[in-house]
Formats: sequence, C-alpha cells, structure tokens
Amino acid sequence: QVQLVESGGGLVQPGGSLRLSCAASGSGFSINLLGWYRQAPGKERELVASITSGGSTNFADSVKGRFTISRDNVKNTVYLQMGSLKPEDTAVYYCNAQYVWVGSTYKYNSWGQGTQVTVSS
Repeated sequence: QVQLVESGGGLVQPGGSLRLSCAASGSGFSINLLGWYRQAPGKERELVASITSGGSTNFADSVKGRFTISRDNVKNTVYLQMGSLKPEDTAVYYCNAQYVWVGSTYKYNSWGQGTQVTVSS
C-alpha cells in the first residue's frame, strides 16, 4: 500500500497562512488523484481540495480564493497552501491518494495519518 506522510500543521492566527505537505512513499504505482480533506470535531470529513495528475483542481466553496493546491509528480508530493485562515478552518487535515499499481487498472485509496491545523488568536 502507498503510504502518505503529512507535515506542516500547527497553530496560526486568524488571517495567517500555512502550508501542508503530503509525500507518498513507495514505487511501482501511479497516482491519479491527490486530495486534502478535513474533519472538525463533531463534523463529518469533507473534501477541501483535490488535484488530478494533469493538474486540474477542485475546491470546496468555503476555501475558494484562499487555498491553493499543487503537486510535484516526480516527488509524489501534494501541497496545500492555506491563506486568510479563519477559526472555522480549524480541523485535522488528511491527505488522500487514489492510485493504481503499474500494469493494473484497479484503483486503490490511501489516507495519511492527519495533521492538526488550529486557527486561533
């Protein structure tokens, strides 16, 4: 299974910025879709942003214009640049990868362990 390791979470003041990174380890696979999800206490996990292997992006309405997502296909790494952060952005952020093993068409799904983002003064 592809393993995802996230980094970059922490405490930031409202209006501040933070960048999350997620690196996929292993070999012999091709990642089709990379995404960031978040889950706040008492709420369901929700999609924040995603990016295809071709660079097409999708964002939740709540983060449009404030967050950007990018990926490095050579490093198998995805980044989430978060700006103009609000207290309601506070959550555990999870990285997700949809991938196939080379030579196969079956799609697998992998999750990172999560990283806490807290927006507070």
